[in-house]
Amino acid sequence: MPSTNEVVLNQGAPAPSPLMSQGIISNGMLYCSGSLGLDPKTGKFVEGDASDRTVQALRNLEQVLKAGGSDLSKVVKVTIFLSSMDHYAKVNEGYAKVFTYDAKPCRTCVGVASLPLNAEVEIELIASL
Repeated sequence: MPSTNEVVLNQGAPAPSPLMSQGIISNGMLYCSGSLGLDPKTGKFVEGDASDRTVQALRNLEQVLKAGGSDLSKVVKVTIFLSSMDHYAKVNEGYAKVFTYDAKPCRTCVGVASLPLNAEVEIELIASL
């Protein structure tokens, strides 16, 4: 049976590895791969702290959402991975700057041993179309 999944790619977000897609549309939902706080132009982490990199990761994801016909107001689930729970307050600070809508997405924060490129935070999300 052929796949009905549609790949989403936006040059305004960091390029994905060859092993994954930035996003996939399936059954009216847009599933976004994890994003780090990387500047898509330089491929380097944005300056600042975990709050700044949280904002950048969400802005990167916003580009994927736009390419797929969605936006941040339609996000229903966010999963945040932290290299240390010590970053939790700063991540919340950055998160609050982006998610200003009354209906906040469902969210899970998970502490992990490490993240790609030694990042403090990686964020993935799911949005409706």
